[in-house]
Amino acid sequence: MAYPPTIDVPAADRARWRLDVNEGTHHWHYVSEEVSEQRPLSDAEKYFLGFETVWPASAPTLPIPSSYLDAARNGFSFYQRLQLQDGHWGCDFSGPSFLLPGVILAMYITESDIPPEWRAEMVRYISRRVNKDGGWGMHIEGKSTIFATTLYYVSLRILGMEAEHPLMLKARKAILSLGGACGVPQWGKFWLAALNLYSWEGINPVLPELWLLPDWIPFHPWRWWVQCRVIYLPVSYLYSNKSAMPLNPLLVSLRDEIYVQPFNSINFRVHRNTVAVSDLTQPHTPILRLITGAMNWWESLLRPTWMQTRADDLVRSLILREDENTSYGCVAAVSKAFHMVAVYFSEGPQSPRVARHREKIADFLWMSADGLTCCGSNGVQVWDTAFSIQAAVGAGIEQEPAFKSAMERALGFLDISQLRGDLQDPYRQPRSGGWPFSTRDNGYIVSDCAAEAMSSENGSSGFKKVISDDRLYDCVDTLLLMQNADGGFASYEISRGPGILELLNPAEVFDRVMIEYSYPECSAAVLKSLCRFHHCFPWYRTEDIQAAVSRARSFILLSQRPDGSWYGSWAVCFTYAIRLTIDALAEVGETWGTNERVRKACTWLLERQMADGGWGEHHTSCERKEYVAHEKSQVVNTAWSVMALMQAEYPDRRPIERGLQVS
Repeated sequence: MAYPPTIDVPAADRARWRLDVNEGTHHWHYVSEEVSEQRPLSDAEKYFLGFETVWPASAPTLPIPSSYLDAARNGFSFYQRLQLQDGHWGCDFSGPSFLLPGVILAMYITESDIPPEWRAEMVRYISRRVNKDGGWGMHIEGKSTIFATTLYYVSLRILGMEAEHPLMLKARKAILSLGGACGVPQWGKFWLAALNLYSWEGINPVLPELWLLPDWIPFHPWRWWVQCRVIYLPVSYLYSNKSAMPLNPLLVSLRDEIYVQPFNSINFRVHRNTVAVSDLTQPHTPILRLITGAMNWWESLLRPTWMQTRADDLVRSLILREDENTSYGCVAAVSKAFHMVAVYFSEGPQSPRVARHREKIADFLWMSADGLTCCGSNGVQVWDTAFSIQAAVGAGIEQEPAFKSAMERALGFLDISQLRGDLQDPYRQPRSGGWPFSTRDNGYIVSDCAAEAMSSENGSSGFKKVISDDRLYDCVDTLLLMQNADGGFASYEISRGPGILELLNPAEVFDRVMIEYSYPECSAAVLKSLCRFHHCFPWYRTEDIQAAVSRARSFILLSQRPDGSWYGSWAVCFTYAIRLTIDALAEVGETWGTNERVRKACTWLLERQMADGGWGEHHTSCERKEYVAHEKSQVVNTAWSVMALMQAEYPDRRPIERGLQVS
């Protein structure tokens, strides 16, 4: 909700935005009035932009449903109108408050043009997300933090908002009340230092020499979780070279606006570990403080120049390899922004590589009813399309003439999105035959995305086969390589480092980011997919698949909490995990009637059904790692819970029907 909702901010003509797609890539364009008239808004564009009239007058009137199946038909009739030209479904995948500022700051630092319509709609989006106290939270539902408030404040000033604008006055008051920008967590300090709004001396070392270590070292960066290592990789170059843009009048003014004392009087060294109370969730461990102290000593007194040069050269080569392997999109928006800045400082503004990074910025931007924002990755195309296919198949409507074309196009999108072949990169997980989270260009296999895509292919009989059996075999071979020693499956890669590495987590606001972990939801997706594959191809790697399924089943059961629930890391949260795990267990015959663990999970769900028959889960479940009920039922969490009960073959229809009646 905007606060105040009548804030005076510029805006572009919302009706002139158009979405172009190509093999999953999204590009929102602001077109001329002439083009706007020649190319009317599609139903999908109307929906994304928030126009009320989505269902065109020429479309047939949907019948009033007399059954749940009729309701499913009506729902898919509407939903297929949102399918994009290349067969996938797109959406706004934003939320965290460090995404859009990173892109804005990267464009500013690298002297990249920010088109006026982007500026206007970015300002509108940020202004619509402000809290009542004038600050911004770590995500759109969060309480104000110094991290988000400072980065959004600086972003708005870069976008052209004057310091005396009412929105900025209130935001500045929030910054000062939170203790000023010295309390920004580490990732925010990286950005402020690159902007010359903070000193690199006030940041704990991020040494590129770590990449020179032998690969067998347990804490070598290649063993870190990929989302962590591909951020600290470019930042290590920035830190090593103390890269900062030159001062200009705006930056000089910002130095006076975001601190509680004059900039030149700040001893930044003493603020290396300063984090505002509003933000700190992961304090530094004693061993991390000891190691950072030693690294400070090493950097200032012992490190030879030749070693720094060698480390910088290696890091530059690794950045290049990552850029090329992801078509300059990188794995996600945060790493993409830091990569772009590192390449700029390394090669200069006229570098062809900087130009390629600039071209890829638009892939991450999404135009919504509230303005232009940035997605966490370049989308969720494969993930959403796979589940869309499964939804139609699950409802039994996939073969109906009204929906067959949408299904064929969706299956065609999975065809063009499959990852073909592995990369010449020793630090990357084998990926051949798998699927990514978003697009083929992204290049990263994700275990549950590959699994759900393969489940969609194997479950969609009656359509022209566009993916050969050999390509499915390839996916199975790759998934089997992703199983961890504990029997579970992680996200992008196998677990490479010891759990003790989490003691070295420097991020201050994120937990469990140093290494890959096995997740119940990823493990469930792969288990289900392997079972369905085996049903279709019982002759292929039978013993290996059965062994993998058995180990994954054991992991899922062992990760169940004593109260019957599972904690989910990739959505909100317990209802999400329980829906996926019960679905997987049902594939191996574990249901209400056969397994006490499943009965316990169903009981857990039923105890949390709300008075109106639905389920609602608050996002703070993720942070607290215990179930927190929402104040009202939510459609998504209700659907997950109902599906779980149905898949578990819960014998009493009444709680299921109550959930299905929620509107």
